[in-house]
Amino acid sequence: MSGQRLRYAYAVVRSSGSAAAAAQAALSGVRGVADAPVTLVHSGPVAAAVSAVPGEEFSQAALRARLEDLAWLESTARAHHLVIETLAARTTVLPLRLATVYLDESRVERMLRERQDVFTALLDRFDDHVEWGVKVYAETPASSEPAPPPAASGALVADPAPGRAYLRRRRQHHQAHEDIRRSAEEAVRRTEEQARGLAVERARHRPQQGSLARPGSENLANDAYLVPRHLAERFRDRMLHAADDLPGVRVEVTGPWAPYSFTESAEGGAPSRGSGSTEGTAPPEGTAPPEGTAPPKGTAPTKGTAPPEGARQR
Repeated sequence: MSGQRLRYAYAVVRSSGSAAAAAQAALSGVRGVADAPVTLVHSGPVAAAVSAVPGEEFSQAALRARLEDLAWLESTARAHHLVIETLAARTTVLPLRLATVYLDESRVERMLRERQDVFTALLDRFDDHVEWGVKVYAETPASSEPAPPPAASGALVADPAPGRAYLRRRRQHHQAHEDIRRSAEEAVRRTEEQARGLAVERARHRPQQGSLARPGSENLANDAYLVPRHLAERFRDRMLHAADDLPGVRVEVTGPWAPYSFTESAEGGAPSRGSGSTEGTAPPEGTAPPEGTAPPKGTAPTKGTAPPEGARQR
């Protein structure tokens, strides 16, 4: 695909009226993935924000390799989310998955045409709503696991006191861990209860583990909430205070975001055979957009990649 320019799609917006004008103004001067300018491709009532990207970097084979390159993935994710959050600051936006690539603008137009009813329904649903991420963590007890007592050296009978003290400290450490975990479970219950009457939808992601987890803590809940914009600050305040009287528990709130976690029905089915489309791979589900890409309002996001799972070339 040397020399061929593919079309990288970021998001869907409305294509007429003040919403289209706001989207066009928002994209003026914005550079997206591969440092490319971002334009709108229109089809009926909807439009897609796209960039022309080099085929040798975004072809099927190239993406398979590059999505394993964490530096490239982070850079691409930052650019992807910069475009989405720039649009979201000015108009209602429907985010598309990271690395959604089409062969040309005609394929983008066809996608918009085929799914325009779904897109318009989702845009209506997301009007004046934002996404908040809520994670609940149980912190590891401050005292580390006690070391076993040193083996007796040269003594005919070992003193049992160090052994008993070790077992007692181990029981205490285990009990402290269990107490904090129960408190974290209570915090999860509180966040769910406090969200009622404010959030209109909730998406549950898998708790973060491995390299995505924060050292020294266990992630018990990793949820996203869709909240009316006029209730956003009240929602954030409730979540931040959900664990005020629960030692060893931390509630992390990120947002406001575009509705990344609520766009599953916008993705449609797998591409048909012979369409020039191939399935790709995805960043982990439930991770936050990269740091520094959010609108000025709100809390600082955590470093990571896109919530939507999957990546496609079409």
